[in-house]
Amino acid sequence: MGDKVKIQELDSATQELLMGLYKSRAKFARFGDVGCTMPATYKEDADNMRTMAVRPDDVWVTSFPRSGTTWTQELVWLLMNNFDYDTASNTSLWVRYCFLEMKHVSLEDYSQSLELEPKLREEVKETFRSYEEIVKEPSPRFIKTHMPFSLLPANLLDTTKVVYVARDPRDVAVSFYHHNKLLIGYTGDFKTYWNLFVSNLVLFTPFFPHLKEAWALRNHSNMLFIFYEDLIKNLPLSIKRIADFLGKDASDEQITKLCEHLDINNFRKNESVNPSFLVKINPDAEGFVRRGGAGGWRQYFDEEMAAQAQRWMRDHLAGSDLRFPDH
Repeated sequence: MGDKVKIQELDSATQELLMGLYKSRAKFARFGDVGCTMPATYKEDADNMRTMAVRPDDVWVTSFPRSGTTWTQELVWLLMNNFDYDTASNTSLWVRYCFLEMKHVSLEDYSQSLELEPKLREEVKETFRSYEEIVKEPSPRFIKTHMPFSLLPANLLDTTKVVYVARDPRDVAVSFYHHNKLLIGYTGDFKTYWNLFVSNLVLFTPFFPHLKEAWALRNHSNMLFIFYEDLIKNLPLSIKRIADFLGKDASDEQITKLCEHLDINNFRKNESVNPSFLVKINPDAEGFVRRGGAGGWRQYFDEEMAAQAQRWMRDHLAGSDLRFPDH
């Protein structure tokens, strides 16, 4: 694929459907060969993202949304910053990481729309850093993105380390559903949302091409592909694996403390990763950090949906050795 990103305009009926879902008059389009669904404003930066200068001391955390990204970000940042819990607790994760495409995927600037104290307002503004601001960020940069690899810098893995976290798409869809209720006030039921998800009418879909692009790169020396389910199953072992990949030492005592810090009950109360301003957007929705865990999708899928999901997953994994861990 060249440096020019292919952009496909959506038909008017699909546009109207997406604008209704996101309660926005923003236009949407599909980007790249995978047809990644994004707000049309992404065309301003689509080529920039492909040619962005990557630095050897960057650390990237990538994923499809709601795959355990926030958990992994905090874990990686603390390993790379010698377990500096004071800074981690006092500085929003959204400030510590540049969210590459945030300017485009957030359809509202919350720093302007909510009454926030000055410090919080500044933090929210930093969340909306533009491409121009991100490229000027001092090193070392911590970068988060949900874009598929084919829409990221072509030399990314040849230049720096990338941690990619994957999760069972049924749990992803449930979590993204609640996320959309929180951030954009989505009012439909889950069944409707699931059908949008498998029809590639949710931001960042299609899901499987995103995952399979990363899976194909899993053996690159600068790539660590991890499953959220494995993090949950054995967090101490996963921390050791990530530390080894990043070239960092972590003693048993440090790993135990980090596990306690990352425990979902503590994590949910941690305002640096679960910003309080989000509650002001939609007080009736669950928070940014929700329940964690694996297999929660079973509470949302009826028998027909579960069978449909099995077929959908089987069809997309045919011919691939990619399999999700049992849970």
